[in-house]
Amino acid sequence: MVSTSQQPTVTEKQARQVAEEARQGWDRPSFAKELYLGRFRLDLVHPEPASGSVEQGRAATFLARLRQYCETLDPTIIEREGRIPGTYVKGLVDLGCFGIKIPESYGGLGLGQAAYNRALMLVGSVHSTLAVLLSAHQSIGVPEPLKLAGTPAQRETYLPRCARGAVSAFLLTEPDVGSDPARLATTATPTADGAAYELDGVKLWTTNGVVAELLVVMARVPAGEDRRGGVTAFVVEADTPGITVERRNGFMGLRGIENGVTRFDRVRVPRENVIGEEGQGLRIALATLNTGRLSVPASCAGAAKWALGIARQWSAERVQWGRPIGEHEAVAGKISFIAATAFALESVVELTSRLADEGRHDIRIEAALAKLWASEMAWLIADELVQIRGGRGYETAESLAARGERAVPAEQLLRDLRINRIFEGSTEIMHLLIAREAVDAHLAAAGELADPEADLRAKLRAAAGASGFYARWLPRLLAGAGLNPAAYPEFGELAPHLRQAERHARKLARATFYGMARWQARLERRQGFLGRVVDIGAELFAQSAACVRAASIRAEDEQRGETAVGLADAFCRQSRLRVERLFAALWTNTDSSDRELARAVLDGRFTWLEAGVLDPSEGTGPWIADWSPGASTEPDVARRYDG
Repeated sequence: MVSTSQQPTVTEKQARQVAEEARQGWDRPSFAKELYLGRFRLDLVHPEPASGSVEQGRAATFLARLRQYCETLDPTIIEREGRIPGTYVKGLVDLGCFGIKIPESYGGLGLGQAAYNRALMLVGSVHSTLAVLLSAHQSIGVPEPLKLAGTPAQRETYLPRCARGAVSAFLLTEPDVGSDPARLATTATPTADGAAYELDGVKLWTTNGVVAELLVVMARVPAGEDRRGGVTAFVVEADTPGITVERRNGFMGLRGIENGVTRFDRVRVPRENVIGEEGQGLRIALATLNTGRLSVPASCAGAAKWALGIARQWSAERVQWGRPIGEHEAVAGKISFIAATAFALESVVELTSRLADEGRHDIRIEAALAKLWASEMAWLIADELVQIRGGRGYETAESLAARGERAVPAEQLLRDLRINRIFEGSTEIMHLLIAREAVDAHLAAAGELADPEADLRAKLRAAAGASGFYARWLPRLLAGAGLNPAAYPEFGELAPHLRQAERHARKLARATFYGMARWQARLERRQGFLGRVVDIGAELFAQSAACVRAASIRAEDEQRGETAVGLADAFCRQSRLRVERLFAALWTNTDSSDRELARAVLDGRFTWLEAGVLDPSEGTGPWIADWSPGASTEPDVARRYDG
């Protein structure tokens, strides 16, 4: 009989405590953290961190070989069959793609995050699923956690296998647990002799899990008299007895993704397979995601560059009313948005990648901002591309080819990009995660003032303590480099944008303070307000990255640099308009009425509005397929790439 794990009952306070314990302290500088405090520390990101000449040469050689190989691949096979051919995977393995960031001493290429992200952009331009395969394996799969917290023996055992193409997967999500790891139901029970653990539970949406040879599994170790317990990370052989891949999931996009449901029934895992220590699983997961999330903006930037090429070609050759459609202002605005935002996306990816490679900065907020902002902007770019292409944008590439037209998969791009706003942390979760880090200094200063359970006496003591912090901090928000018309002279015509960004950073910090003062402990429930605070910071970060990147390009190549400056200027102008709208919406919005309406909908007060269509609760309607829970076309089978 298959074992099942009981989901723990967790209060909101306990869930918050688990999340807090997994957070890291601040021991390195962070441009984004300073930005949210109103301190525009451009010196932390400018000049743009440089890669070594040897690293650049090795990366260029690898990427040139990868490009040659990608040009031989047929993406329509993946889209049509919903599979990545084993021969494609073998080709990537032979090039070293499964060990791009794995040190050479373990059989990998030993390249950095910047080269890795360029590789993801390249393979993603063939088909999005190829980038997902590599990033799930190397960004969050076995290699990254072992590099961060693995023992020498674990690295010696598993990293060479990963570099040789042993596909890995990261298993955290469960059917009833998404972004609330305190409710994790999968258990890891120590054996009587203490030599191993027995894993029981079910994991959902296991990207690469259907074909993986190695798994990183997060499971809850019960607390005991002699053990702390808690969520713990394990490296697990996928063919261990008791592991069953119950189904391969299907999605609206990413047609070749190997994503499934995996069940663990008394799966014995040796004690030496614990990554880090018991109870450190969430901390390891968060540390892994700090750089692991950067694969998402890399894929988004690649998609934006591809979309720009299609938009340029189509808008120049398609003629309406006697002129190419790109010369009509309605379409020109879309092309400008795609071009400027594509440049900013690549700038954000380059900056965060180089910061990660340099290793001097804490990039948790930068990586989260890059993931959040890139996933949202790439989706808008794909939508605009479909609009520019019109009916041909909505038509599938296969149908276009059948009619004798160029097979441009614009609608596929839209489908494939949509998931980026959900996985690796949904937009809503990213807002909360970044907001928590952004207000960290305020919470530390406020102490019990921000504790909803603190009594009046404790709050009064905390208020007295907080007053000292704010007495020093607030006056510094009144003036800065942004008020100096000669500030940032090395940026030339882009300097006004940076001066405005500095002023906006101080304005954002003041707004955050006003929110803290107004709502105190209730601020965490003002998710609309916090989301806009985060989004303003994301735009300011992107503006900074675009200006720094343009300056870097101009320093290397004057002619190309002038065009880069033009792109950065256009982007900053567009971004500043979005920032102004977000600032206005901080205090003038419909948040309160939206909450009331949503509560009334959930209470069933508007069920009359649902009349006139088939009732989804009755299991009818075109969107309800004939299925049974747990059914699978591939029961109990994990497929392996066989080349």
